[in-house]
Amino acid sequence: MIDVAAAVIERADGSYLLAQRPPGKVYAGYWEFPGGKAEAGEPPAQALRREIREELGIEVLKAYPWITRVHFYEHATVMLHFFRVVEWRGEPQSRESQVFVWQRPDQPVVQPMLPANGPVLASLALPLEYAITDAQHLGMALQLERLEARLKDGLRLVQVRDKGNWERTQLIYVARSMARQYGARVLVNGGPAADGIHFSAEQLMKLRSRPPEDGLMAASCHTLQELGHAMAIGLDFAVLGPVQASATHPGATLLGWDGFRRIAAGASIPVYAIGGLTPQDMDPARAAGAHGLAMIRGAWS
Repeated sequence: MIDVAAAVIERADGSYLLAQRPPGKVYAGYWEFPGGKAEAGEPPAQALRREIREELGIEVLKAYPWITRVHFYEHATVMLHFFRVVEWRGEPQSRESQVFVWQRPDQPVVQPMLPANGPVLASLALPLEYAITDAQHLGMALQLERLEARLKDGLRLVQVRDKGNWERTQLIYVARSMARQYGARVLVNGGPAADGIHFSAEQLMKLRSRPPEDGLMAASCHTLQELGHAMAIGLDFAVLGPVQASATHPGATLLGWDGFRRIAAGASIPVYAIGGLTPQDMDPARAAGAHGLAMIRGAWS
């Protein structure tokens, strides 16, 4: 098993840096995320900074741990530790005869891509915020008003929860209609599928494989076992918590950021942090390995 640190170097406009492997290397001509092998005993975060300095001539100032994926190539088995690099010093230079491109998320991806990167690109397309409806607390009219305002402001991933609300069918229909106008996606807690389904932890542990329906598939997790099962059956992402106390789950066992970090470390799918969080928690969440934030009341206040 070869440990590799890989950098998703991101500009503020959402574009990220891809490098083309130079002639003479395995998979020459293929595109990849910059990075390289960790030395014996070298932590992945340290390897990332060294490799990016050597390969691109830039100093990484801020990098969030993200996902970890194992890929079996013909010549080797690699464990890819991905980091999202959001701050750096200097401009990328071609120190190893590479060709670079800033890939925009709304443009066709350069080809050919290294085989290991297909699932990574899909994960990278997930937004940093996953908003969860709270019509039972807000009331239907106010929930829809705030949903539309947030969609206009850039919200792109929503879960319709409100399982005990008699108006839930209407909420699903209107939320999905609104979301379509803005290119956003709606998952429904427990189904039926809209742009996907979000499973409770209890539902997750009854699944033996990924459901055949089209769309995104996600689940709520509270333990390492549940997150491991979500990864094993190939769900697209998970929500892990509660991190802090919340009004929607009073008396629940809290993970705290240390507990979240311990469970999420090494996850092969994006993991959103949830539980008593507000937008101000985005930085500590990502520093703990979260893809971003899943919020109920914090999404609508």
